[in-house]
This record gives sequence, structure tokens and C-alpha cells, in this order.
Amino acid sequence: MQPVVWHSTETDEVLLLLKSSATGLTTADAQKRLTEYGPNTIPERRHRTLLAMLLGQFADFMIMVLLAAALISGFIGELLDTIAILVIILLNAIIGMIQEFRAERAVAALREMTAPEAQVLRDGQTVSLVATELVPGDVILLEAGNVVSADLRLLEVEEMQADESALTGESNPVDKHSACLGKADIPLGDRQNLALKSSLITRGRGMGVVVATGLETEIGHIAELLCGEAGTKTPLQVRLTRFGRHLALAVLAICTIVFTAGLLQGQPVLLMLLTAVSLAVAAIPEALPAVVTISLALGARKLIRRNALVRNLPAVETLGSVTYICADKTGTLTQNRMTVELFFVAGERYELLPYPATNASWAELGQALALNNDVEKKDGEECRARSHEGTRYRLID
Repeated sequence: MQPVVWHSTETDEVLLLLKSSATGLTTADAQKRLTEYGPNTIPERRHRTLLAMLLGQFADFMIMVLLAAALISGFIGELLDTIAILVIILLNAIIGMIQEFRAERAVAALREMTAPEAQVLRDGQTVSLVATELVPGDVILLEAGNVVSADLRLLEVEEMQADESALTGESNPVDKHSACLGKADIPLGDRQNLALKSSLITRGRGMGVVVATGLETEIGHIAELLCGEAGTKTPLQVRLTRFGRHLALAVLAICTIVFTAGLLQGQPVLLMLLTAVSLAVAAIPEALPAVVTISLALGARKLIRRNALVRNLPAVETLGSVTYICADKTGTLTQNRMTVELFFVAGERYELLPYPATNASWAELGQALALNNDVEKKDGEECRARSHEGTRYRLID
């Protein structure tokens, strides 16, 4: 069965194909679809256990060199050196594991706090649902400030714009409409009758029907591609790995020269072997990984005080390798509330709202305010305005 090209399909046909309507799904139908399609989430990588985090700290070339040095020290009878090297390696691993574990817990807590919600039509009523419960066929209401929780085919639009920079790279908001697009093979950024998951509504309002959830969304396709990418090392890790390899090669070369020179002088083979091995162990900087780890841990601690999370300790050094930071736009957190502090009515300036019911100009102002906003009156609340002096006045009855 060929996939439906939603942006080139009329809205009536979209609802027909999804077996939905402009009033949304019923609760029973939505539960059946949730069982069929699964939750509207993008699967994350499996969280590593504490043991896996601990073992992961040993996947470093310098640590492997130190382990080899500890093994050789034990072989030649230098137990104190062996114990010292193992303690340093274990300390390094424990510090890295604790940092990663704390960061994972903090990220999980933040993810729970920022779980988006959506205004959905269910049984003909507007309800607020967690985005994970959305299913294809759900009708979603959108307004400025909303994060789109699934891929939507827009049904109704009123002066709506969306920021799709996370998907298309376009920094300017895109105007949206609900008209059918004639061409099927148009770029993602030109599909103006779709609202894509993870995009931000910057202006206006609208209504759309869910056409894709989870990994079937456009952002889900990107997530699948990212899951196949191997992680990259930080500049510090690259330099330490290169230093460890060069050091190991230099030590092996020197030990070979010393061992060969001793044999040419007629020294006993066992004596020269022990001498070469002792020289190799002495040349390894056992304290280097511990010093680096402790320094990075102190840096991570300072960043935490600035409310910045560091999942892996080597990532702390990455910030120090930055030469330019290119930033676009500013993010603001609001409470979705507006305060009226000044009025111009019939050419007169008012800092308070006397609300003269018999004045025709004030009546026109009240009508304009009522028609040009998305305010909803909740049960047990009155729609009021507050002046800059703190006095409350009734705006719309």
C-alpha cells in the first residue's frame, strides 16, 4: 500500500482516510489506536547500568596502557607499584561513573518536567492530553507558543506561522495555510499546510489532524539516522589518545635499545629483561589520568553551579576548545499572560480603565478586545485587566 502524500490531499479526504472528523476521535477509538500505533514517543537509547558506566571508563588507550603497566609490575614483583596504579585507575573510573550517573538522572528528571501537552478534541470536547497519548486521527488545536506534538495536516489556519528551524534549518518563521498543494514531491520546508512535530507556533492559531506519530514523523526519521551515528571524541580525548600511543611507542623503542645494548655487553638476559620492563613501568605517567579526571570533575562542578549539565567528563574540555559561538534568536519563558497598562480611546490617553458603559468608543474598544484574542473564560474565573498601579478592573463581562 502506497503511503499517503498528506500535503497534496484535500482536508475532507484526509479526515476520511484517517477515519476521523472535525470534532475529533472518541475516547474508545483513541484507546484502540493507541494500542495499534503505540505511544507518540521517539525511542531513546537504552540507559546504561552502573556496571556498564563503570566498565565504559576503561575504554581509553591511556587506561589500557596503565593496566598493562600494572600487569607487568605485578609480574616482576613490584606489588606496591601495581597497587598504586590500580588504585589510580579505579579512582578515575569511579569519578567518571558518578558524574555520568548524576547527569543521566538529572536529564531524565528534566525530560519528565518538560513533557509537552496538547489541546485535543475528544468526544467533541477540548481536553489537555500528554503528547505521548496522541494517535493518528486526533484533532489538535494550536496557538502561539505551542510546540507541535505530532505531524499534522492543517484543517483551519488563522494568520499562523511556525518556526521549523530544527527540521529545515530555515531561521525565519514559515506562513501556514490549509489549502491542498498540487505537487507531491516538494521539499519539506515548502509543505506549508503541514505542522511538523517539534516545530514552534510563533503566531496565530489553527487546527490540524494528526497524520503521523513517533518514529513515523519527520523528526522521528532524523532520530533514526542519528541513532546509527557513532559518537565522536572530544579534542582532549583525541590528544590523550595520541599522546598515549606516542608514549607507548617511545617507551618500547627505548626499552628495546636498552635490552639490546645490555645483551651486546654480555649482561644476563633475565637481568636485562627485568631492567627493560622496570624502565617501561617507570616511564608511564600513572598519575596523568587521575589528574585529568579530577580537573575535569572540578570543571563539571563549576558548570553545575551555573545550571549546566555534563553527562561525560571529557565533554567539559570541549567548551574550552570553542573559538566562536554563533547564536541566532533568543529564547524567552513566559506565563502566557498579558497586562494592559495604557489605553488610547477616541484620541484620549488613559492609564486606567474606567469602563464607562454608556460611551460608544469604549464599547467599540471592548468589542475589539473580545474579538482579537484567544482568551478563554474558565469556570469560577472572571476575565479582568490589571492596571500598572495594581487596581483590578473588569474588562469584558
